[in-house]
Amino acid sequence: MQATYRIGQLAKLADVSPRTIDFYTSIGLLEPCRRSAKNYRLYNDETLTRLKRIEQLKREKYSLDEIKATLDVWSKVTSEEQVSKKLTDLQLHLEQLQREVQELEPVIEQLKPQQAKRVVNKLMPQTAACIEALMLLLGKGPFL
Repeated sequence: MQATYRIGQLAKLADVSPRTIDFYTSIGLLEPCRRSAKNYRLYNDETLTRLKRIEQLKREKYSLDEIKATLDVWSKVTSEEQVSKKLTDLQLHLEQLQREVQELEPVIEQLKPQQAKRVVNKLMPQTAACIEALMLLLGKGPFL
C-alpha cells in the first residue's frame, strides 16, 4: 500500500508550509488522493513529487498559471512516454534559459565590444554557442 500523508506531514517533507499546501489545493495545483475516516485530506508520494516540482518551477520564476499549464502536460506523461517527458523537461529548461538571457540583456547591451569579447573568451565554446543561439531565438541578433 502506498504511503499517505496529512497536510502537516506533506509540508514537512516538501519543506513548505501547510498553508501553502492548502492554497495549492484550493487553486487546483494539488489534489488529495483520498480522505481519512476523520475527513482529513490525504496526499501520496505522487503529490509530494508534484509539490516539489511546483516549488522548483516557482524558483525558476514561473507564474502559478504557467505552472498549472506545465503540470497538466507533465501529468499526462506515462512511463511509455519517457521521450515525451524528457522533451518537456528540455523545453522547460530552454524557457528558463531564455528568461535568464533576457534578464542579462540590458547588461549585455551596455558592454563595449572589447568587454563582450573578453566575456565570451572566458566561456566554453559550447556555452558561447548556446548563448548565441538563444540570442538569435529571442530575435536579438548575434551576441558579438
